[in-house]
Amino acid sequence: MSLAAPLRLGAHMSIAGGVSQALDRAASVGSNAVQVFTKNNRQWQGPPVDLADVERWRTTMPEQRIEYAASHASYLINLASPRDDLWEKSLAAQQDELQRACAYQIEHVVLHPGAHTGSGAEAGIARIAAALNRIHAATPDCGRTLTLLELMAGQGSTLGSSFGELRRIVERVEERSRVGICLDTCHAFAAGYDLRSEAGYLAMLEELDRELGLEALKCWHFNDSKGGLGSRLDRHTHIGEGEIGLEGFARILNDARWAGIAMLLETPKEEDLLDDVRNLRQLCALVDDPARIPAGLWFTAEEGLPNEFCA
Repeated sequence: MSLAAPLRLGAHMSIAGGVSQALDRAASVGSNAVQVFTKNNRQWQGPPVDLADVERWRTTMPEQRIEYAASHASYLINLASPRDDLWEKSLAAQQDELQRACAYQIEHVVLHPGAHTGSGAEAGIARIAAALNRIHAATPDCGRTLTLLELMAGQGSTLGSSFGELRRIVERVEERSRVGICLDTCHAFAAGYDLRSEAGYLAMLEELDRELGLEALKCWHFNDSKGGLGSRLDRHTHIGEGEIGLEGFARILNDARWAGIAMLLETPKEEDLLDDVRNLRQLCALVDDPARIPAGLWFTAEEGLPNEFCA
């Protein structure tokens, strides 16, 4: 019998009806991990934190057997902007994201580093680090909620498409214990990291270890890629239906180095969540040791739907 800890597998879920409702949606597909927005991601400002919903989150999370949760910062935020007004607005928005996550005791906030929009990589990197330093100084009570800088595909002037570029941000952050990274498989592939082969995967990890250390990786985003290797196209698709293919995901899933590190889908889906079910089922089929499949993710062969939770 295997003694390996179960994987943490899940997906980004809607917060319609309240942030805590995402936990019910995550449980409905059998997952034990989830990613959420803690407010409307298309708005700069959100309503005050709902303390009743915070309490429901704290009680529902263990009840629904959700072991891990991350939040994703608004896509409007650009901490690399050379425009002072937009930079200040982005800084305030990211501080709010951190404080909201902290209120829910969510340990990680995933953030797109930003785009320099013509000012140059060095200037953009300096702006991102300066913003994080100000945010950290203003939020000493949120020290246990980390910002995870996401590896990006490298479209346009977007920063963070290599581990070296992420390191250049992190090394300027004064409280480095408050930052980590999120590795998105589609972004990595589009940025030129060849996850399809063992040699490419090991080369990527060697670079990660050299630039930041493997321990900096706190969360995976699992997305297949519509674009080709090095295409710089940020186009997510279903697991096994893109250019990465099943073998690339199997290699990550069965790598003991990622024990306890959540792997979260950001693949296309409808409100019925059946696409999440299919993608999670596909991932479970790639796991060598069945004992590592989360209890809720045992599927019926006939319908492809999760069975009820096992005791």
